[in-house]
Amino acid sequence: MGIYERKQREKERRKEEIIEAARKVFSIKGFNRATMEEIASEAELSPGTLYLYFKNKEELHTSLSISILEHLCDKVKNVVDQKITIEEKIERFRDVFIDVYEYDSNILINLFHLQSGETLKNLSEEVLAQLKKFSSEAHGAIADVIRQGIDDGIFIDEHPVALADVLWATYAGIVLWVDSKRVLNDQKDFVKSTLNTAFYVISNGLKKR
Repeated sequence: MGIYERKQREKERRKEEIIEAARKVFSIKGFNRATMEEIASEAELSPGTLYLYFKNKEELHTSLSISILEHLCDKVKNVVDQKITIEEKIERFRDVFIDVYEYDSNILINLFHLQSGETLKNLSEEVLAQLKKFSSEAHGAIADVIRQGIDDGIFIDEHPVALADVLWATYAGIVLWVDSKRVLNDQKDFVKSTLNTAFYVISNGLKKR
């Protein structure tokens, strides 16, 4: 391995260490109260070093969202590759959505806030490109399954991208809505049960009568 390759590997390793430190600090203090200095301390780096890797706190927080989006994307594409029926793939998407929510609900909630908020305007081109890449791949994989269902005469003949939008928006909407309800009752989390109900309705609505 050459000097350049070693430096690149070291750079990626340090970036991952910063992201992991940020995950710990954000989970304890929340986004608003956490500071770059605290994250640097957790990562055992100087605050100045953090800014070599991330433009600001928003971008660092966004990198956590990209990480979970990549995780979601990989799981969705894995479902697409499975040798199961189209209907079963739609059901597996539900399981993936639930699994990813349970994996890290706070970061997933931030991802959906991010995709509908003003923070996108403050991100570097590199981070924005990553966000677009994984969003497009995950959404495209879902649309491909729906398109196959339409071609096979199983699903209603509507635009597959629009139907994928419905599925994705339902996921985001339920996660954000249930999160907002925690203000009134933080002892209950109805995301799993609500997603089960939503997928029952959507999967039946997709099928041709």
